[in-house]
Amino acid sequence: MANLPTRCGSIAIVGRPNVGKSTFLNTLLGQKISITSRKPQTTRHQILGIKTQGATQAIFMDTPGLHSHKTRALNRYMNRVANNAIMSVDLVVFLIDARGWHAEDKKIAKLLHGTKNVVIVVLNKIDKIENYEQLLPLIESISETLDAQEIIPMNALENTSVANVEKIITRHLPVADWIFPEDQITDRSTRFIAAELIREQYVKRLGEELPYRLSVEVEYFESLPALVQIGAVIWVEKQSHKGIAVGKHGRTIKSVGISARHELETMLEGAVNLKLWVKVKKGWSDDTRALLELGYN
Repeated sequence: MANLPTRCGSIAIVGRPNVGKSTFLNTLLGQKISITSRKPQTTRHQILGIKTQGATQAIFMDTPGLHSHKTRALNRYMNRVANNAIMSVDLVVFLIDARGWHAEDKKIAKLLHGTKNVVIVVLNKIDKIENYEQLLPLIESISETLDAQEIIPMNALENTSVANVEKIITRHLPVADWIFPEDQITDRSTRFIAAELIREQYVKRLGEELPYRLSVEVEYFESLPALVQIGAVIWVEKQSHKGIAVGKHGRTIKSVGISARHELETMLEGAVNLKLWVKVKKGWSDDTRALLELGYN
């Protein structure tokens, strides 16, 4: 390392909802810092994942999925986060589902076409296709639409070709001093990640609509010698939503609490006492002031 110049740069991971951006980041880091699910729009915030290896520090930005058909304040917030990331980085990794690209992908490609960033296109979920020959029309179409430095097939979930993508990213990073300490892996607090891990359990359990009307706020986080005490509020928009979030005889909130506590104990490497409450904040997802109060800024 002493004979090599240090490299440091920022990389935005972008794509439409549910193409595997958070899974890709977690696989790169070898640690879970960004929540995942099969449902779109699981990621709401920009989360930095920092990987320092050898002489290189790569600062990855996991961004919310870009989408154009949603108009609520929360959706506008998520689009701003993703757009701002694209404009402020050294390199963009554009994830596309290997099974084909959609209108949302093409809108993102058009947005990237107007930037001066290095763009690497990653065709994720290659396990979903029968053979690589199926990728040729997609690669040709992407090449005609976007001036990408590389187009690479990958499967983030099974860690297939992730190391290859990482090597290509490293080649494009500028020579620069590191920004973060060598052992730091994210800019987010443990408190923030705890709230996200709780929300992840609700996203996995509830129907298509309610997870997007639900937010989690950690009210207290206290580290004791042998135990971490965590209390969190689950905010919903309607009284009817509260009943769903609690579940019949409290089954849903109990199930969420058990699974979230296991995730938190793995992350914190120790015992956790987790308490959850459900409260109503009417219309929070379409209220700019409420979004700010809940940390969407």
